[in-house]
Amino acid sequence: MATLTHQESVTAEHLEVSPGTRKNFMLIIVAGVVLLVVGIIMSMMGIGAAHHEGAAAAHGAAHGAAEHHGSAPWLKRLIVSLWHNNVFFTGVASIGTVFVAIQYVAYAGWSVLVKRVAEALSAWLIPGLVIMIVVFAISYFTHDIFHWTMPGIMDPKSENYDAIIAGKSGFLNMPFYVARMIIFLGLWAFFTKKLRDLSLAEDLNGGTEYFHKSINTAALFLVIYAVSSPIAAWDWVMSIDTHWFSTMFGWYIFASWWVSGLAAITLCTILLKQAGYLHWVKEGHLHDLGKFMFGFSIFWTYVWFSQFMLIWYANLPEESVYFNQRLGGFNGQYTWMFFGNLFINFVFPFLVLMTRDAKRQMIMLKIVSIAILIGHWSDFYLAIMPGTMKAENGFVIEIGVALIFLGAFLTLMTNRLAQASLVPVHHPFLDESVHHTT
Repeated sequence: MATLTHQESVTAEHLEVSPGTRKNFMLIIVAGVVLLVVGIIMSMMGIGAAHHEGAAAAHGAAHGAAEHHGSAPWLKRLIVSLWHNNVFFTGVASIGTVFVAIQYVAYAGWSVLVKRVAEALSAWLIPGLVIMIVVFAISYFTHDIFHWTMPGIMDPKSENYDAIIAGKSGFLNMPFYVARMIIFLGLWAFFTKKLRDLSLAEDLNGGTEYFHKSINTAALFLVIYAVSSPIAAWDWVMSIDTHWFSTMFGWYIFASWWVSGLAAITLCTILLKQAGYLHWVKEGHLHDLGKFMFGFSIFWTYVWFSQFMLIWYANLPEESVYFNQRLGGFNGQYTWMFFGNLFINFVFPFLVLMTRDAKRQMIMLKIVSIAILIGHWSDFYLAIMPGTMKAENGFVIEIGVALIFLGAFLTLMTNRLAQASLVPVHHPFLDESVHHTT
């Protein structure tokens, strides 16, 4: 181990991923595959997914287009689930870089000891880009996710013509859409690697040169992310409900990604500490992470309520259709999840993390972190499934795909954690972080 000359003799810590841990990750993936196969069989047998034909037909009539298109139900659910999970995990991965960048531009010292955890979170960005391109390419030809990809939808001479969607053809067209996807995720991955390389170079060489370069890189990244992430939310989620739009939707999706990323950083930090690592992380660091989760759970709710309240109060059909589908449409298929989403993403973390002591207890933070991650996964489910699967949604295939993604995500994340010291040994604010108290 490399030893520093700090007052407390702070030492580098290197994670060793045990064969048992790797086996557990593989078991998660295997469990996901088993659930996926079971779900596909159930779907092919007509078990486990609702089939409210009347509701689906009514929805299709309301949009002036036939809804009976695309792949077989089991394949459509698989494609939609791949998109749903990849959007969620890729967004959470991007938050790792956002978190690191914010700490740099804010000259924050308290977070130095959890910096490597946030860096590792972004390991999914490149696989996420590849999966997103592949799934979009498949869905472009099967039309299982995006209604605007239907043949003739923007052609006035076609029976599938939709004037509203045709009016968005300048933005919603395949070349421009894919270009945005590649550029945005490519830029996120580039800045992630740049900040990571500067961080590792700082470990080797010391000095403040890399720290100042990181501040400049982080500032540029945050500007780019602030512009690109709302557009990504429009592209990857909002354009599924092509007729509908909300000017607050970009912030809504970001808030969901952000609080999920904070929960992932907190949960990983606690698990590492319980495994005997990050022994310099104290109650003060956990308290600050808890305050972040508490505060931004409220922020997510604020954005959610602002969007919902304005649309409900205006009561315009082209706006309210989005919430009608989720609150009472499709024979109430999503109603329980609509209210459950509010409970798990706001009421539960708000009540549990309200006290100071709760934010300093690992068991409480672990429970809330897991609840937030599950809750916001379901938040994306609620945003994507009604516009794609209508009333023919299910959970077995979807949870199976989620477990496969989770196992792969954890494998990549721990591999990156193991590539360098868990403690940024030459960070200029390391002493401040070591002595941080709240």
